[in-house]
Amino acid sequence: MRINHKLGPLKVLNQHLIAYPTPTNLSYMYNWGSLAGIVLGSQIVTGILLAMHYVGHVDHAFQSVQHLMTDVPSGMILRYAHANGASLFFTVVYMHIFRGIYYSSGNQPREMVWITGVVILLLMIITAFIGYVLPWGQMSFWGATVITSLATVIPVVGKSVVHWLWGGFSIDHPTLNRFYSFHYTLPFVLAGLSIFHIAALHQYGSTNPLGVNTQTSTIPFGTYFATKDALGLFYLLLAFSILVFFYPEWLGHPDNLIPANPYATPQHIVPEWYFLWVYAILRSIPNKAMGVVAIALTFASLIGLPFLSSVHIGSPKFRVISERLFWVFVADVFLLTWVGAQEIMPATVLLGQVCTVVLFIYLLGVYPFVSWLESTLYLQGVRKNTHLSTARSA
Repeated sequence: MRINHKLGPLKVLNQHLIAYPTPTNLSYMYNWGSLAGIVLGSQIVTGILLAMHYVGHVDHAFQSVQHLMTDVPSGMILRYAHANGASLFFTVVYMHIFRGIYYSSGNQPREMVWITGVVILLLMIITAFIGYVLPWGQMSFWGATVITSLATVIPVVGKSVVHWLWGGFSIDHPTLNRFYSFHYTLPFVLAGLSIFHIAALHQYGSTNPLGVNTQTSTIPFGTYFATKDALGLFYLLLAFSILVFFYPEWLGHPDNLIPANPYATPQHIVPEWYFLWVYAILRSIPNKAMGVVAIALTFASLIGLPFLSSVHIGSPKFRVISERLFWVFVADVFLLTWVGAQEIMPATVLLGQVCTVVLFIYLLGVYPFVSWLESTLYLQGVRKNTHLSTARSA
């Protein structure tokens, strides 16, 4: 009895990591989930090491980062690994989400898997944003000023929320301390949600590229697919190494290498690249309150996708219309990302508005309608085949 009790955690790991029944036809597009978990672990480790040298004070934060870069052995590698690791984390998660939409992986009964995934994305955005503020550079300060002021659109309590975030009546030392505390805590919340996300997935099993039930044709994950995931990890490490050692500032903004100055506004305030599509939606709507509502509606639409879809076959190879429209949606998101990085001009504002409309048309109109149409055609085909089989047997 005592031995079984001690081996309990090992049995759980074996059940969910080694012997977990996995469809035999999974492609490399199903690697993104495991890669996201590995990158999250890397971010937590590098974040803890960075916290040993960071000083959460407005007078010393920027200097502490420079000290880490110049005086701490391998400090530059550590800092760039964490900064570029955030970009890599979002890249992997975005690919994971696109794959989920492409193969309808979040459809019922796996809606809880999809919902927890969207919640994880929201927490990632919050965690990355407050982490971007910590170096206390020009873009950090002014990005925090712009984004936190969005809370003023909340009815009745909006200004109180902003003052609580700031810890006063302007962004200063209390703001940095709060953000530092949140940034240190939220990754562990993300890790816990990721475990829940995996548990929800294992309740009904993984989907597969064919989109049909293959529960009778499965193989142990650890024995066969660990090697496939390891190959994906090697490619990810290669891209990560190239970024860290050869292009460490390629995905950053040069203004953030300047100490924060509340008296000098940057010519063009932009967030990190992985926020640009959200930022493009926000600034394409002239009214600030409606822009915040549009962002909230975007994430509400993402959460509601499993309930808007009614497809019976997950693979888009059997749903030609859905596949074509999906790539329109992907192109629209990429275009929004590009627009978010451009200066505000009439042409970019108009393009952002068009892309925002296309995004909502896809999420709230095209996606459920095409799902209904394809489900109707599928059911008609099933009934027709049933009638033909009945007639032949008779």
